[in-house]
Amino acid sequence: MKITDEKPLRSGFNMKVPRRVAVTSNTLVQSSALLPRQSLPLMFTPITNGVDLGSWVAGNRSLIEQELAAHGGLLFRGFKVESQADFESFVDAIAITRMHYLEGATPRRELGRQVYSSTEFSHEHRIALHNELSYTMTWPMKIAFCCLRPASSGGETPLADMRRVLARIPPIIRERFEEFGWMLVRNYGAGLGLPWESVFRTTSKQEVELYCRQSAIAWEWRDGTQLRTSQIRPAIINHPIGGDPLWFNHIAFWHASSLDPETRRMLVSSFGDDRLPYNTYYGNGQVIEDDVIAEINRAYDSETILFPWRKGDVIYLDNMLIAHGRSPFSGDRTVIVSMGDPYTRADVDSRPQGIRQ
Repeated sequence: MKITDEKPLRSGFNMKVPRRVAVTSNTLVQSSALLPRQSLPLMFTPITNGVDLGSWVAGNRSLIEQELAAHGGLLFRGFKVESQADFESFVDAIAITRMHYLEGATPRRELGRQVYSSTEFSHEHRIALHNELSYTMTWPMKIAFCCLRPASSGGETPLADMRRVLARIPPIIRERFEEFGWMLVRNYGAGLGLPWESVFRTTSKQEVELYCRQSAIAWEWRDGTQLRTSQIRPAIINHPIGGDPLWFNHIAFWHASSLDPETRRMLVSSFGDDRLPYNTYYGNGQVIEDDVIAEINRAYDSETILFPWRKGDVIYLDNMLIAHGRSPFSGDRTVIVSMGDPYTRADVDSRPQGIRQ
């Protein structure tokens, strides 16, 4: 993992090189690069005490959206953000249409008004970089995080620009995925994956089947109650605003080789490859080679940007341009999240596909 100092890619978003401190029009807040030779994230800080983040954002929304399009991610630091209510004031001010966490894959608590805890996954483990809900038919274009309590050590939210990640993936790998896409296979519950009732927010099998039918997901019920689904999606997609091609998927995130070797051996031995909670394949159902996943992970690692949270920090991301993750940590850590501005893809056959490997 390193902090890259390469020049920004040419882009329909006119991605900017980091600049000297710039004062916004109302002279209350300044913007600057957080890291040397880096355009991600652009940081906003108040020039004077007492600047209310929600009020300032509400009056400068066009500036914020302009900078988000240019940089992909913004950091608001030094404002008085001490509670969920303060964070909700920010989310209200940027006026995103909030979304529920449907088809989610990690445990998190809903805290009210579509604000969630960050993934409640063992603190000693890393959560790999990913774009939220990239495997769904409708995903959030925007995602915001707020740190109410940083960890004693670690617990960063690493970021990576998916334009740059795509550029680092060898052409032979990109071409294979451009031809076939990728397939996600999920097994729900049974002590492994999340239960389907929490993933789809219903206890009705008929409602699940309707959702799957409308979302180009193939499904089957094993033993009457155990749900297995699969869906085929493109691996590379153009951003609907800037037009940039992006590596936008969970291929490496859920591939069996991303498990630690001992866990992988245990799960495959006990359940078989087809009953893992998650696994990914080429869109034609063929197995993705472990060395292909290793190349993809190297691309992520080469573009990873890491910086520590401070109490009261708010990060605002274009969820398609920028992937995020979580570093292992010690001590208590409270990070909350809200996502929204749903975008529905038009690049997938609407008929349920999959479960054929």
